[in-house]
Amino acid sequence: MAKTAYSLLDRAKEQLLVELRLDVRDPRVLAAMASVPRERFVPEDLRPSAYENRPLPIGYGQTISQPLIVAMMTEALRLTGEEKVLELGTGSGYQAAVLAELAAEVVTVERIAALAERAAAVLAELGYHNVRVHVAGEMLGWPEDTPYDGIVVTAGAPEVPRALLNQLAPGGRLVIPVGARDVQELLLVAKTARGLTTRRLGPCRFVPLMGNGAWSTADIGYPTL
Repeated sequence: MAKTAYSLLDRAKEQLLVELRLDVRDPRVLAAMASVPRERFVPEDLRPSAYENRPLPIGYGQTISQPLIVAMMTEALRLTGEEKVLELGTGSGYQAAVLAELAAEVVTVERIAALAERAAAVLAELGYHNVRVHVAGEMLGWPEDTPYDGIVVTAGAPEVPRALLNQLAPGGRLVIPVGARDVQELLLVAKTARGLTTRRLGPCRFVPLMGNGAWSTADIGYPTL
């Protein structure tokens, strides 16, 4: 039975990679998506669905992002392997694992301590020793380790937070969903010698980003966990 389940997951992963190649061109990003075992980052009862191209619930009102969105956000950073990358919203740890395949160092922060602990354990078990998981503090991001060559935000904000731009290195790139609480536009913000440039990558839907410069509990109408 285990062998059959494994082969079904293999076929599902192959089909997912076929879908991703329609929109993702960077072969290193595709290789990273192929390398990371997404089934290890979802609840056990959802493992048969791990390679469906859709978000899946991971508890605490959070989700593991759609693989296409993970690949697009990663590709937008244009990583070469030398960078230090910050991720806001560790969640399951899946995006951090993909980033760890392509960057020298990944710092990831999560507001929900139980998710941070679980993600850290899975990442360690899989050998991603270049990832450091932190429980988020009062300020957005993780200022202690600035600057970052790339920043990925896996939650939607009403605007691009100034606190994150301040943590971005010159020449760095920030990928963030910006818009309303229920639907956003994925933006790529680059810090160039001439200032900031912004490019729209397409519509998306993420849970709200919480904190100063993002949504508050009053904005979203329910308490944070």
